[in-house]
Amino acid sequence: MQFEVWAPQADRVTLQCDGVASALERDPERAGWWTGEASAQDGSRYGFALDDGPVRPDPRSRRQPDGPDGPSAVVDHGRYDWRVPWPGRALPGAVLYELHVGTYTPEGTLDAAAERLGHLAALGVTHVELMPLCPFPGRHGWGYDGVALWAVHEPYGGPEALKRFVDRAHELGLGVVLDVVHNHLGPSGNYLPEFGPYFTDRHHTPWGAAVNLDAPGSDEVRAFLLGSALAWLRDYRLDGLRLDAVHALADTRAYPFLEELSAAVDALAAESDRPLFLIAESDLNDPRLVTPRSDGGLGLHAQWNDDFHHALHTALTGESQGYYADFARAPFTALAKTLTGGYFHDGGWSGFRGRRHGRPLDRTRIPAHRLLGYGQTHDQIGNRAQGDRLSAALSPGLLACAAALTLTAPFTPMLFMGEEWAAGTPWQYFTDHPDPELAEAVRRGRRREFAEHGWAEDEVPDPQDPATRDRSCLDWSEPERAPHARVLAWYRELIALRHAHPDLTDPDLTDIKVAHDAEAGWLAFRRGDVRVAVNLGKETAEIPLGTRPARILAAWEPVRGPGEDGLLRVPAESCVVLEQE
Repeated sequence: MQFEVWAPQADRVTLQCDGVASALERDPERAGWWTGEASAQDGSRYGFALDDGPVRPDPRSRRQPDGPDGPSAVVDHGRYDWRVPWPGRALPGAVLYELHVGTYTPEGTLDAAAERLGHLAALGVTHVELMPLCPFPGRHGWGYDGVALWAVHEPYGGPEALKRFVDRAHELGLGVVLDVVHNHLGPSGNYLPEFGPYFTDRHHTPWGAAVNLDAPGSDEVRAFLLGSALAWLRDYRLDGLRLDAVHALADTRAYPFLEELSAAVDALAAESDRPLFLIAESDLNDPRLVTPRSDGGLGLHAQWNDDFHHALHTALTGESQGYYADFARAPFTALAKTLTGGYFHDGGWSGFRGRRHGRPLDRTRIPAHRLLGYGQTHDQIGNRAQGDRLSAALSPGLLACAAALTLTAPFTPMLFMGEEWAAGTPWQYFTDHPDPELAEAVRRGRRREFAEHGWAEDEVPDPQDPATRDRSCLDWSEPERAPHARVLAWYRELIALRHAHPDLTDPDLTDIKVAHDAEAGWLAFRRGDVRVAVNLGKETAEIPLGTRPARILAAWEPVRGPGEDGLLRVPAESCVVLEQE
């Protein structure tokens, strides 16, 4: 078997494979690369020693059976017999579901999660968006401190388990999206700097030195990241990738890495004859991110839209701390602006940032499905001090309003696991660092962060306490009990409506009309012949819709269409979707 590794700074590279050492030779065709052959098969353990140093795992390791610090293992992807032919499932018209493997079930494995995929098929979602799967220290964690970008976390089940999960999802008609992290690696188990200039001091990020996208050696670093992204899509038959915090990718080159990545993914989609897509997380509000390359953009296919979340959250809760402050001044106005313009911050003043922020999105050129809309995500729940969901503070009626706004808005909707039944479990920040010094640093940092916002230390869960993770696991007995069962039925009804009515997947932002009365607590908008009205207030709202005949499509509480006076009367903390001729 052929082995190779990029180690441009080494004078000698030794391969250790199944206990046998052999020297690698410089590749005459590729500067900095070392190659050699050794007897190996699927499962063989191996690693590389640089200049007679300790044996390190392969930077391109496909499997780390003993964790990030152990040897790599050979993976023969051809051994897996895929059961389900899969033509792919594109992003337009999709409904995504964000899922964390380690807490979706008490077992916390891909196989256990696969057994629960029937619930998602019945719910009506189209794609499962898995939070990061790359190996990280310990057993449990969010996954954003992964260090082996080509491998699957072994406690989740490793590579074979991911293939079984994807096969089962495809069998049920569900696409699979994976959250990948290119902007940093975790603080423990990261040996890339020993192999080459994977990081640069030219730029700094919240995690330290930046991933090297533009300094000397960056061609190979880019190839490393591109290869990893394409491997997930090709070897595991994934349908798309979610790119974590792309605003933290420091890149000054004329050909941006994200543009290079989008071109490579589009080429793979053409080669494999199935749709593939990239979804970015970005706080820049720069529409060039999702503008096609042919029009001068970077060509990513979609991005998370935090502005919609923030506007919705402030309208529902009245919270105004931190970045919510910009939206809390007039939450209904903010919500109306995002529903019609995509971004709230589109070049105007942001008090939270103390400067102007964003850039207008051209509604005539960019379809609304390129923005993801959501009422809850792992970030917006887990980065609260106690990981409390909206269900911890809002009535079932207000949760129904949040669902109606999310699932009938023009954006591609995304749910966070358990949201669909108003899960009573929190989703808290948890880690499992074996290094006691790192564990204590994370514990202190978390408490210090929230102490600055007025939380007492004993009110902030200990990330290292196994109970913090256990509390965050979904309780699968809830969907069968009140009030969870009613909320779940409501989500299913709304998702079915979205699939059945073309007006609800029309990507034209220019066709949306919004009206609201903040004092009365209601907001209504029109999408073709469909009308959506939500009443967040404590009293019945009278919403002027006109006297044209109307048919109720879905209502949280019993509602009649507009009377002869043209007023739609919506009960307190309730919502309705109707069709008007």
